[in-house]
Amino acid sequence: MNAYSAVFATLILTVYGQLILKWRILKYGSLPVGLKTKVIFLLKLFLDPYILSGFVAAFLASIFWMAAMTKLELSKAYPVMSLAPALVFLLGIFLLNENYSHGKLIGLILIGLGVIVTFKF
Repeated sequence: MNAYSAVFATLILTVYGQLILKWRILKYGSLPVGLKTKVIFLLKLFLDPYILSGFVAAFLASIFWMAAMTKLELSKAYPVMSLAPALVFLLGIFLLNENYSHGKLIGLILIGLGVIVTFKF
């Protein structure tokens, strides 16, 4: 596996983890008020197989990131990771029916332009 493949694997696993976490938390509802009910709620979340898969994805993303860092300068690899919020934003709209605005779309375009500029110069 080349270094950029490891960076993209990190990106995909990171995005997966964020989306899966939000999706499952939407199924469980909001955090309760009382301390005991909070602990029980969080334990249920932690033991959810999908959420556990998100934690596994985060761990694997870390492994891929370490592999990428053995071959690439941080200044070359890290801009790719700035695509994570953009991908989460777009997929959140399509998969989780999240809201979007023109301001968020402009921000998304600026992130993309920033990544392009970083690679070109």
